[in-house]
Amino acid sequence: MTDSDLNIDTALADTPADAPADTAQEPRRPTVLQVLPGLVTGGVERGTVDMADALVRAGWRALVASSGGPMVRELERVGGEHFTLPLASKNPIRLRKNATALEELIAKEGVDIVHARSRAPAWSAWSATRRTGTPFVTSFHAPYSITGPVKRWYNSVMTKGDRVIAISEFISRHILDNYPIEPEKLRVIPRGADTAIFDPERVSAERMIQLSEAWRLEDGVPVVMLPGRLTRWKGQGVLIEAMAHLRDIPVLCVLVGSDQGRVRYREELEALTEKLNLKSVVRFAGECRDMAAGYMLADVVVSASIEPEGFGRVSVEAQAMGKPVVGSNHGGVAETVRPGETGWLVPAGDPAALAGALRAALTLDNGQREQWAARAIAHVRANYTKDLMCARTLAVYAELLG
Repeated sequence: MTDSDLNIDTALADTPADAPADTAQEPRRPTVLQVLPGLVTGGVERGTVDMADALVRAGWRALVASSGGPMVRELERVGGEHFTLPLASKNPIRLRKNATALEELIAKEGVDIVHARSRAPAWSAWSATRRTGTPFVTSFHAPYSITGPVKRWYNSVMTKGDRVIAISEFISRHILDNYPIEPEKLRVIPRGADTAIFDPERVSAERMIQLSEAWRLEDGVPVVMLPGRLTRWKGQGVLIEAMAHLRDIPVLCVLVGSDQGRVRYREELEALTEKLNLKSVVRFAGECRDMAAGYMLADVVVSASIEPEGFGRVSVEAQAMGKPVVGSNHGGVAETVRPGETGWLVPAGDPAALAGALRAALTLDNGQREQWAARAIAHVRANYTKDLMCARTLAVYAELLG
C-alpha cells in the first residue's frame, strides 16, 4: 500500500440490489495502530516496523501513523499501512487536531488497539482512545528527565495505557518510583536483536573486507569499537581517555556513528585525541550501514554511556555476534551483560576502570574467545531476540482483546 494521506471521507461504493449474498465472509482481522513521531531512524522506529511485520505474519492488520520518513518503505514491504500525520509536533493546538484525526482513523479503519511509542503522539492517541473506547498501550522507552511538575505531567502520558510496556527492568523501576501507576498494568518486554541479521554465520568475508578498507584497519591489530551517535552521554570521550592507558599494547579504537550535526562535540573529541597523542589509534568511522559486518571486525565492543541506557541495543547486538562487551554498570546494559561470562561491567565515566576491562578482553586467548562467543550468542538467543519481543507484545494485545 502507498503512503496514505489522512483524508477519510471516502464513500463506500453502492452494492447492486440484485448482488448475491456472500455467505462465506472471511473472519475480521484484528487491527493495531502504532503511533510515533516519524519513521526516520532509531530503535523506536525499528521496533515499530518489526512489530508491524509480526502482526502481518500473525494474520492481523498493522497500521502506523507518523509524520513519515525513509522507513515507511520498510513498513510497506512487510505489509504495514502508513498514514501521514504531523505527530512529531508538540504544539497544543496541533495535538488536539491530531487527536481528532486519530479518532476518525480509528473509526474508519476499525482499529482494535492503539499503541503509542512517544510522548507527543501519545497525548493525541490517549485522547482519541478515551473518546472511542479503544484499548490503549504505551511503550516506555527511556528514563525521561523530570525537571519539575510540568515535565513530570508531560511524561506521565506514557503511564496512561491500559497496559504499559517497559523495555527493561530498569525502566520498570523508574516508572514505579516516579509515577502513580497500578503495578499490574506494567509489562516488562525487553527489546531484541534480529538474529537473522546479527548472526556471525551470515556475514561474508567480502563484507568485512570492504568495511575494513573503508575504516583503514591494520591486519592483525585488535579493534575496540564503540557504536553510537556522537553525543556526549554516549561516552566517546571516556573511551578515548581509556585508550591512553593502553599505550603498551597494539590496538585500534573505532568510533562508529554520525555526529548528526553535533559538529562542536566531534571537534572536541578530535581535539582530545590529538591532546593525548592518539590520532594514529582512534578512527572516526561515521555512520555504518552494515553493523553486522562492523561487529565482526571488533575484538571487543564498548557501551560507555555516562547516563543510563533504557535498554542498550549495542550490547545485545554485539553479544549476538559473539563479541565480548564492556559496558557501564547502570541502566538496561547492566541487565543484558553477564559479568565474567559475556562481558564486563565498569563504573560509568571511569576511564581507568574501562581500560582495565578492555585489557582483560584483549588478552583472551583463542580458546577463551570461542567460549565467550558461544555463551554470548546463546544468552541473546534465549532472552533478547526480535521474535521474543514481538511474541510478548502480541500476547499483551491478545490479553487486552480477551
